[in-house]
Amino acid sequence: MPKSIVLRAPGGPEVLKWEDVEVRDPGPGEVQIAQRAIGLNYLDCYYRSGLYPLPNKPSGLGVEGAGVVAAVGKGVKGLKKGDRVAYALGPLGAYAEVRNLAAQHVVKIPKDISFDVAAAVMLKGMTAQYLVRRTYKIKKGDTILFHAAAGGVGLIACQWAKSLGAKVIGTVGSEAKAKLAKAHGCALAINYSTEDFVAKVKEFTKGKGVPAVYDSVGKDTFLKSLDCLAPLGMLVLFGQSSGPVPPFNVGTLARGSYFLTRPGLGHYAGTREDLDATAKDLFKALKSGAVKIEINQRIPLKDAAKAHAALEARQTTGSTLLIP
Repeated sequence: MPKSIVLRAPGGPEVLKWEDVEVRDPGPGEVQIAQRAIGLNYLDCYYRSGLYPLPNKPSGLGVEGAGVVAAVGKGVKGLKKGDRVAYALGPLGAYAEVRNLAAQHVVKIPKDISFDVAAAVMLKGMTAQYLVRRTYKIKKGDTILFHAAAGGVGLIACQWAKSLGAKVIGTVGSEAKAKLAKAHGCALAINYSTEDFVAKVKEFTKGKGVPAVYDSVGKDTFLKSLDCLAPLGMLVLFGQSSGPVPPFNVGTLARGSYFLTRPGLGHYAGTREDLDATAKDLFKALKSGAVKIEINQRIPLKDAAKAHAALEARQTTGSTLLIP
């Protein structure tokens, strides 16, 4: 019987249990995937902790993985048994050896992209794609600020932004992560534990500020991120690793006629057309070398609790994979 991580109630990493599960045959419109690698994301911690409500209990966890199609349900077109596939959308349940998923969420992996790379890049890479190519479309000559530049999304997005002609300022939590960020596209890496990132951004831009700040940290950086913007600048709040942003006076945005958005991949790649276009652009960036994936941690799936603890303690860099 295949195994899966099962979550019966929200809590700390210790609530993740490794259990036998029954996997039915795929239903109409579904494929069954024998998984080879699973991506770890901060989003998983939000669901596990209860910050985001679980759709049902007990629940699976995880939204990103790669593997081989083991069976195909009725009505599925374009996919067959043996196809190499990956996904980053759909219901929770990626933390499993085998799972069923609606075919509409699945894309084929190009031959020259491995299961590990696909599992590491689908959610974070497609997130980076919509951030730098669509939410605020980076132009040559832009200077942008990216928080958590040494994280999974950060390392991808900073490389991509540089390839588009931008100067990238990244914030990080240590000198080791500063070196990593600089090696992946950052012209300036600011250690927020020892430096005032607002002052450093203003110094780097000669007081002008930046047209866009990409912020996945949330509570700890939100107001200071606004202080880094140039007039008519955009704050792209796409995560909240330090906690949700407290209520604030929207009049604060009037300081510079700022734009504020809280985007999500489910809206940017919610249709088959958008999903295919987003994945195609991502695979193109990988093949061209504009984006290189750093898989710095590979942890057995049964030890998902250890992976969560390391991620929340900010002990990881780049991408982390869970291996069934």
